[in-house]
Order: sequence, then C-alpha cells, then structure tokens
Amino acid sequence: METEDNPPVEDFAQALAALKAEYQVSDSEIARRINVSPATVNTWVHRKRVPRDEAIARLAQAFPKYSAKRLSDAAGRKVPGPLSPDREERLLEVMRGLTEDQQESFEIQMRAVRDSNRSNR
Repeated sequence: METEDNPPVEDFAQALAALKAEYQVSDSEIARRINVSPATVNTWVHRKRVPRDEAIARLAQAFPKYSAKRLSDAAGRKVPGPLSPDREERLLEVMRGLTEDQQESFEIQMRAVRDSNRSNR
C-alpha cells in the first residue's frame, strides 16, 4: 500500500521509461551506449526480462542521473559491492588453493549467494 513512509515501488520498465524520457533516447541508442542489442533493451521495456548486474552498471555509467542503486532496486536486486583488484586477487588466491571439486562447490555457493540478491517481487 502506498503511503508517505512506503512510496510506490518503481519497476525496471518504469525506471527505463523515465530514463528514456529524461535523456530523450531510444531503445537503440540505449543499446548502443551500453553494448547490448536493441532486442535486449526491448525485453526490458516489455517486462520480459530485467538486465544483469553488468548491464545495470553500464546503464548507470552511461546515464548518470540514474544510479546503480535506483536501477538495481527497480530490477529487484541489491547493488553489487565493489571488487577492488586486491580483493579479487585474494579471492583468486583462495580458489587456487582448493581442489577442483572444492572449486566447483565454492563456485556453486558463490552463485547461490549472488542469486539471493534478487528479491521476490
């Protein structure tokens, strides 16, 4: 229910429509700027899919009035944290010390944690 403390939730198609209006861009122009196909943008416009985290980050970079947080919230996701080169190297160091079976298990666990960032809208 919409109240002052609980504003209406913007879905990704609505956020994208606002972005398109504010920047006066077409689906094709958005696609060109973030290196995806126009058909991909069309699936977002028609609520068939929401973009992956990487596409959301590229959208926020290409259209700075639309933050990664706003776009991620609209897509029903949490914003991924930054991955510094040091942290990436530490994670790779851990992976290198694991057996092949342990690496596969760890990857499955990491994917499950990442996928939990998607809300149940």
